[in-house]
Amino acid sequence: MASKLQEVMTQTAMGAVPGKEGSNFLVGVSPSMMTLEAVLAEIAPTNIPILLEGEIGTGKETFAQQIHLRSDRHLESLGKISCASMKVETFTSELGLRANGNGATQRSEFGTLLFDEISELSPECQRNLLYALPDEDEESRPGSGRVTARVISTTNKNLDEETRAGRFRSELFYRINGVCLRLPPLRERREDIPRLAEFFLAKHAARFGRARVSLTAQTIQTFEEHSWPGNIRELENVVKKIAALGDDRRALSEFTVVPEAKRTMAATASGGGNGHSLKAAARAASREAEKGLILKALARTRWNRKRAAQDLQISYKSLLYKLKQIGLPETGLGE
Repeated sequence: MASKLQEVMTQTAMGAVPGKEGSNFLVGVSPSMMTLEAVLAEIAPTNIPILLEGEIGTGKETFAQQIHLRSDRHLESLGKISCASMKVETFTSELGLRANGNGATQRSEFGTLLFDEISELSPECQRNLLYALPDEDEESRPGSGRVTARVISTTNKNLDEETRAGRFRSELFYRINGVCLRLPPLRERREDIPRLAEFFLAKHAARFGRARVSLTAQTIQTFEEHSWPGNIRELENVVKKIAALGDDRRALSEFTVVPEAKRTMAATASGGGNGHSLKAAARAASREAEKGLILKALARTRWNRKRAAQDLQISYKSLLYKLKQIGLPETGLGE
């Protein structure tokens, strides 16, 4: 059986060519992406385990590759283990753990190991991974029976909730969650849509050997009004069609815009209508508005949390609590 553990090449999964200086795929003008870029620059050179949370299609794997390429291990390979539907025997083999007379040995050719959708691991696989990861203060060496690579994990679920529900081992959650970063869905970073669309258009026009078309103002407006449930992956597929046809109007003739308000109403209706939808919607709107203000304050102060708290007229402790709610690190950057 061919190994599922793949070396991730420098060409990213979405087609961006990353480098130490960054990627057009990731860099944005939205406050959330500017904040994430600042966090990435701060934590990438360290060896701290990183958990990336985000909806499907938000670019978690690309973000993980950027962390690897900006780390001190960038000359080594980045290995990827797909955790979905992984049997315990296969997982043990993919992890590189083998039993021998001296215990277990772990292959050390990878500088970074990416556990893709780690929340999908079975309880048995979670237990094996927990035993393979070094403790926080333990230095792992080749032959020690521990994973020597830097660990990055991705999930499209809220792993804190999964842990509290008993579906994910708490010990493993704390081991992989050195820093937890939430990648925003595309609907929360609409300012970046024109830039992303142009990036994907240039990429696929070159790939198809076609002249690059210009996106009309109407097309950009259509993109900005759509809720993008498939996130960046959905946007790329739409732009790929435009590049192939060479005409954005023809490519979008069957494209149906689903505004975020309509999508939220549909989701509320499918929840059974418990009579509290207006209150829930008000709370959700309040949380989104609060998060936007916090991210803008952090961007203005270059992640100086004390200055951001003063700017927001709240206590420093309150800001740290709200950062935790948003899913951004409370520590590790400038005061």
